[in-house]
This record gives sequence, structure tokens and C-alpha cells, in this order.
Amino acid sequence: MAESAERGRRSTSVGRRLGGAAALAALAGLGWVARDVPLALGGRLTGARAERAASSPQYRDGTFRNPASSRSMAGAPDRNLIRELIFGKQKRHPSAPVPLLRPPPVPATPDTHHELNVVWYGHASALIEIEGHAVLIDPVWSDRCSPSALVGPKRLHEPPVRLDELPPLTAILISHDHYDHLDLATVRELTARQDAPFVVPLGVGAHLDRWGVPEHRIVELDWSEDHDLGGLTLTATPAQHFSGRGLRRDGTLWSSWVIAGAHRSVFYTGDSGYFDGYRSIGAAYGPFDVTLMQIGAYDRAWPSIHMFPEEAVGAHLDLRGGLLIPVHWATFNLALHDWSEPVDRLWAEAKARDVRLAVPRPGERVVVDDPPPVDGWWQAVA
Repeated sequence: MAESAERGRRSTSVGRRLGGAAALAALAGLGWVARDVPLALGGRLTGARAERAASSPQYRDGTFRNPASSRSMAGAPDRNLIRELIFGKQKRHPSAPVPLLRPPPVPATPDTHHELNVVWYGHASALIEIEGHAVLIDPVWSDRCSPSALVGPKRLHEPPVRLDELPPLTAILISHDHYDHLDLATVRELTARQDAPFVVPLGVGAHLDRWGVPEHRIVELDWSEDHDLGGLTLTATPAQHFSGRGLRRDGTLWSSWVIAGAHRSVFYTGDSGYFDGYRSIGAAYGPFDVTLMQIGAYDRAWPSIHMFPEEAVGAHLDLRGGLLIPVHWATFNLALHDWSEPVDRLWAEAKARDVRLAVPRPGERVVVDDPPPVDGWWQAVA
């Protein structure tokens, strides 16, 4: 009996040691996975960058502000948003794989000076091919739009192409610093693989600087400022949104963008609620051959910072846009509406208001002068 008890004590001791080792291994594993989380939070404004931010008309009392008073959350006293997020009946994921296309090489054209194509990669990531230039917008190739590889919204489809398959870029354009628009891993790879500058709103350069982007490749602009790249002009224009990657809010600016060549022009909303500024942008920089309009991740609990699909059509008309291409949908589950609802509502409103619309599959090239007809492809996988 004593021998049996001794064996039991040894077994318990071994079990404790193994359990302790397993716990240490688990902690080490979590530490390894989380090692980039502080880095992913980005940098803080210091020195000349902080001084420039403080001199911006958009900067007051230590933060950037919208032109008009707006709140990121309007509140929903009749709803429990957390309960709805967990137990809601909305169909927030597609029921079948999202169809992906691989864009062929840029079509040869005898009139490169009038070339204008858009390749949408999913969510807000897109490539603008304009007059021989290639501008990459809000690239996010990671599996999650989060500072962590373990938690946060996970992709609903793969990127249609790898980052090493992108063409040589003229510029990499960022609208603001939220995780679904500015991604650490993607920035690092683009820094290594491309030579193009990152053109960003004021303050966002602090994140890029911390992540190893050379200073000469960081161009920061305030609203109404522009940057010329050999005949291509990128202009930062207003948006109604907010910023922040950690607990601190609105320490960097957010922006919409005008991309203009000698003959063609593009407008990209970034993230924004509907506001009167679209009419002013259209008057100052329009008309636009094509607009890339944010349509997803809306809710009446935050109506000031993301447009509803019908508002996106109204903003497109305010901007004096030609073709409308929706972005900011299909890739990440960021709100409580059905997965396909944004584009269903957009299609109905575009038809009602006689707006030209193209709804590409991820990876599909849209030739702006000859867009594909809207075929409702998303309804087969909703």
C-alpha cells in the first residue's frame, strides 16, 4: 500500500510538472502571438509631426475634429447591441464561398493617357489604374483586421491576389488608421516589395515611421493639400469619421481622396457619414469619372460615421460622379446587417435614381468606360 501511495505521489508530482510546463508553453505561445500587438497599435505624434498637427484647422484641444458636430455612437436605447451581436438573426456571413477573380494583365491600349480601370480586392482595398499610374488604396491583406492574430473580425474570403503579384505602384493611399484600412503586416510587405510613397492624412505617418517605413516614403497631407507624382495629383479632402488604434481617439486625421490625372479623375470616400461636404468637393474637384463609395458597416446606432447605401448614392450625385463602384463590404463582418444587404439596397437606389453602377467580384477589373452589367452575383452566395 505504501508503494502504491508513493507511485501516486510521483504521478501527481509528474502531472503537476507537466501541467505547469503546459501552462508555461501556452503562455509562451500567447506571448509569441501577441508580440506584435503593441507594435500594431502604432506610433504617437511627437516633434515636428505633432507641431504640424497642432497647426491644422482640423485640430482643436488635442484631437482632430469633424467639420460639424458628430458622434461615433448615437446610442440605441431600444436595443441591446451586444445581445444582438451574439444572438441576432441577421445573416451576416455568405452561405457559399465568395467568387474571386484574378485580374489579367493591364489591357494594352493605344490611348494610355485616357486609361482608367478599377480592381476591387475586397472591403476597401482597390487598385486604381489611371493614365499609366497604379494607385493602391487602403490595402489590408491580413487574415484579421485587428492588432491580434487571434481575435478580431476574420476575412470572409481570401485576397484575390498576393501582394507580390501587384504591379509597380505609383502611390499607396491610406484614408485613416483603423485596422480595416491600415494593416501592419501589409504595410511591412509593401515597404519591402515596392518603392512607392505612402500618402496619408496628417499624423498617420507616426504609425508608418514606427513600422519601419523610410521617412522619404511618407507623405502626410491635411485636407485641401495635394501631392503631385509626375502628372498624377492626390488631394486629401474632408470626410466625417474618426480615428484611433488603441484607447486614444482622434489623434490622427481621416480623409477622403481625389485621384486626378491630366484627363481622368477618381473620388474615394474612405469611411464617412453623409455630410454637406460632398457637394463642396464635387464643385471644387468634380465631375468624377468614377467614385468608390463606402456602403457597408452602417447602423442607426452610428449614423454619423458610416453612410447607409442610399446616402452613398446621394453623395455620388453630390460629387457629380459618373460610374459608382461600392466598397467597404463583403470581406469583414463589422456590423449587424445581413452580408448582402448593403449592395442589395445600393442596387435598388441606383436604379431608382438612374445612377450608373458596377458591382465587381473581388479581383475583377472594371474598365470605367465599359463597365460590366450588374448581374446580382452576390445573391447566389448570400
